[in-house]
Amino acid sequence: MSHISTVTMAGPSWQEVDAGLIAVGVYKDRSLTPLAQEIDKAIGGLINQGLAMKDIKGKKGESHFFYGAGKLILVLGLGRKDKIDSNSIRIAAGAAARAAISRKVGSVAVECFCSGLESCQPMGEGLVLGSYQFLDYKTKDEKNFELKSATVNEIGKAVCFSRDLSNHPGNVTTPTRLADAAKEISDQAGMELTVFDRKEFTEMGMGGLAGVAQGTDEPPKFIILEYYGADKDEQPKVLVGKGLTFDAGGISIKPASKMDEMKYDMCGSATVLGVFKAIAAIRPKINVIGIVPSTENLVGAKAYKPGDILSAYNGKTIEVLNTDAEGRLILADGLSYASKHYEPEFILDFATLTGAVLVALGHIATGIMGTDDGLITRVKESSKNVGEKVWEFPLWPEYCKQIRSNIADVKNIGAPRQAGTIAGGAFLKEFVGENIPWVHFDIAGTAWGVKPDSCNPKGSATGVGIRLVLDLLGV
Repeated sequence: MSHISTVTMAGPSWQEVDAGLIAVGVYKDRSLTPLAQEIDKAIGGLINQGLAMKDIKGKKGESHFFYGAGKLILVLGLGRKDKIDSNSIRIAAGAAARAAISRKVGSVAVECFCSGLESCQPMGEGLVLGSYQFLDYKTKDEKNFELKSATVNEIGKAVCFSRDLSNHPGNVTTPTRLADAAKEISDQAGMELTVFDRKEFTEMGMGGLAGVAQGTDEPPKFIILEYYGADKDEQPKVLVGKGLTFDAGGISIKPASKMDEMKYDMCGSATVLGVFKAIAAIRPKINVIGIVPSTENLVGAKAYKPGDILSAYNGKTIEVLNTDAEGRLILADGLSYASKHYEPEFILDFATLTGAVLVALGHIATGIMGTDDGLITRVKESSKNVGEKVWEFPLWPEYCKQIRSNIADVKNIGAPRQAGTIAGGAFLKEFVGENIPWVHFDIAGTAWGVKPDSCNPKGSATGVGIRLVLDLLGV
């Protein structure tokens, strides 16, 4: 993992700051932030000259370099002063980190742009996220430069941890690797960890996970992390993440084009583990359970087949009509297990579930749906707080009827070429216990492939959902 570990916030004595780059701001009305005004005077008004020549416009995402007073100075466009929010701060801070990397500067000091906000957390997040690079398989040479210096933002670090899990290829991030990551987290904070292997979860009646795992020799896992920061009598929040570490589609095999990207089909599990990584560092006074069913979906001699009937952990039978609709099958066991054993305050699940959500929302927003309006509202509020967009789909009875099977309780696809994302959610709803608030996040469009910006590097997983969930949990 490559990202900064210390961040210096510039203060009044900026001349004494031991940093290779100092970042300040300018607004769209061409006014300078306080430290930018001070630095501009010290370097002979060069920043204001740029404004006068209309080279500097103060637009969000704009950046300009200046040299003076023995310092490398970066002037960042912040957009409209009355529109400054946590996301614009995060993007600006990320741009500072990316600029330092591009100039091979090992440390960066950033003026605090957070006046009027509740905290400077978005700035810390942006600096850490912007500094992220996935260099594990790059030969170290002069082109690979890592930004070294950070007061560490634990949430940003957790997102980077999640990105690394997702970015590794399927022969590295296996179900066993996910279990090892869970152990690292549990050891860090004294959490309770349980990992069921193939024989154990099959005998327990997890037919969805067992069925999907039939076609692979890679050992599947059912991973449970339990964090108790409050009294154990307090209802826990439960997070369930799809851990499909490589998805060839099974017998309903995928096209060869871009199949390599199916290493990202475990990004739901990376979201859950990323949340727990932050929890392990911050130790909030809440109870949280994380559940990750994990396997590969391949085409081995024992692979499950279209037409097979599987029985999930809650006893419901499933008619398999498409083996490439496998994520919902393993999540069925995860949701059933959570419902039976924990009396949860609510359940959230995260999955790269459907290509249909990409058709509907592109790489811009995560599709959500659920059973509780109050919880949906809280999710939307946290979405706005952290700048991770979500869009609600309906779970009307007409849609839920489309996953009824003629020969089993449910089938694993809905009506042909109709509402595929909603069909996935309708299927999952069947495995959530009655009266348990639940929200499903379809992150197939937002877990990777998003338009690169200062906080999301090109060709990388995003770690989507971690900051939203931590905000929702009050961490």
